[in-house]
Amino acid sequence: MRTRFTRVLAAFLAFLLVLPTVLVSAEKNGASQESDNTSAKGSYSTKNEVVYATLNPAGDQKSMYVVNNFTMDEPGEIIDYGPYSSVENLTNLKDIEQTDDRVAFTSEEEEFYYQGNLEDKPLPWDINVSYQLDGETVKPEELLGQDGHLEIQIETAQNEDVGDSFFNNYLLQISLPMDTDIYENIEAPDGMVANAGKDRQVTFTVMPEKEESFTVSADAVDLEMEAIEIAAMPSVMSIDEPDTGEMKNEMTSLSDATADIHQGVGELESGVAELNDGVKSLYDGSEQYRDGIIGLDNGSAELLEGSESIQASLKQMSDSVSSGSSEMNTEEFQKLEDGLRQIAGGLEETETGLLELKDQYAQAYQALDEGIASIPEAGIAEEDIQALYQSDADPEVIDQLVKTYEGAQTAKQTYAQVKEAFVAVEPTLDEVAGSLSEMSTNLTEMADSLASGLENMDVDESMTELQEGLQTLSSSYGDFHAGLKEYTGGTAELATSYEELHDGMAGLTDGTSELEDGAAELHDGTGELAASTSDLPDEMQKEIDEMMNEFDKSDFDPVSFVSEKNEKVDNVQFVIKTESIKKDEVEQEEPEQEEEKGFWGRLLDLFR
Repeated sequence: MRTRFTRVLAAFLAFLLVLPTVLVSAEKNGASQESDNTSAKGSYSTKNEVVYATLNPAGDQKSMYVVNNFTMDEPGEIIDYGPYSSVENLTNLKDIEQTDDRVAFTSEEEEFYYQGNLEDKPLPWDINVSYQLDGETVKPEELLGQDGHLEIQIETAQNEDVGDSFFNNYLLQISLPMDTDIYENIEAPDGMVANAGKDRQVTFTVMPEKEESFTVSADAVDLEMEAIEIAAMPSVMSIDEPDTGEMKNEMTSLSDATADIHQGVGELESGVAELNDGVKSLYDGSEQYRDGIIGLDNGSAELLEGSESIQASLKQMSDSVSSGSSEMNTEEFQKLEDGLRQIAGGLEETETGLLELKDQYAQAYQALDEGIASIPEAGIAEEDIQALYQSDADPEVIDQLVKTYEGAQTAKQTYAQVKEAFVAVEPTLDEVAGSLSEMSTNLTEMADSLASGLENMDVDESMTELQEGLQTLSSSYGDFHAGLKEYTGGTAELATSYEELHDGMAGLTDGTSELEDGAAELHDGTGELAASTSDLPDEMQKEIDEMMNEFDKSDFDPVSFVSEKNEKVDNVQFVIKTESIKKDEVEQEEPEQEEEKGFWGRLLDLFR
């Protein structure tokens, strides 16, 4: 055993003697190799920058550093630029040379990282965070441990002191982690609230070229806040153009529908204009008819007076002949003859008046009939009316159109029902005039017979015949007068009733005039609607193209944040965090660790 220990000790001592030589040789070789590599110029394919910035809880910038990453093509010396206050090698233990804004380092690795610390370098965005507790503005440092309704407002804007390349091409994602043991009833109107384990994560997004203001509110107990995290990255995702074929077809259908509505309203406008012209003609004819009826009614009194006079004269003559028969002398027969001729003349005048009245009535009735006939037949379908209501036309105008249209159709249908009564008036007037003509002729013949036969006739026989004739004539005329009186009473009632009908037609005329104006206005409106929707599919495509051009940043070429001299920049990202608002953690004493043994200590332990 002792012999074995002796051999091991001898070998170890020999190793110790040789070790310094080996170390010196390795150091020389390493130094020689390092010297060779330092002199060689390296190359890289891409450079990435990650900018880390810390803000205070109100959004004011406090510190910033950049982690630079190089993907090497050839090992050797690399030159980079940046106004760093200090730099630190994150890849190996070699020093990095810095002269002003020039940074030089040597890399043998495929990926090389170094950190550059920046002072007074502003971010491309101005970020402001404000707080309200129960409606009162509160400083961040005053929030810790408070209870109440918290409202946080985050505002982002372009920093005018920095170029617009990042503001125009980068989107911001703002995240607020919220502990559910502290916060409840979390609301973020313009953001998204998602579960993150047992806690909640509130996220807002700011698109490129946009300045935004966001609000998140919650009820807090013993308030603490984690850091607000803001990530800024280039919006380089390519946006695929949406398939708008179906939508464009629907828009085309809408455009065609509005054009059809415009055409239908144009036809409606023409129909309303035709209706208005017909109603005006109807009103003119109604006015003539009303004047004729009123004239007839006014003449009825005179007609009745004349008829009553004739009736009284016939009765008086009949009574005289009946009572005086043989006592009548030639002179009285002469008076009788004259009376008969006067009655016959009065009947002829009455007949002439009735014939003139008949002519006036015929003209008035013709005007009325033509006016009613000029109202168009019902031809507007219910679907067309509903289409009007569904258009952008004024509903009140459409209601007026429909009511006037229905009123005109009602007037036309009512006239069709009572037309027979109007038609019967003219034949009745003809019949009455014929009766008067017949009675006038009979009276004239009686007067002629009386005049020619006074000298030769048998007075008693003639008186008997005359008496009988006068009694028959007086009785017949009594029936005629009764019918005439009834007829004139109906004429008076017709004149009174028709006055109300005529006033209604006047209102109808005013309504159709307004209706025509409303239809013209409606047609102009549907014309504007049709014009505005005629190129709607193209306008929609134009809007989509503009929106895609606004948010599609796929042609963006990244630039360095720290220096425009830097080349081959592939990506620049920003990681921005506010300081948290939290209670100080109590530091726990760490157990004492045994002092780490050096090489000689571990070596001696082998022999213990």
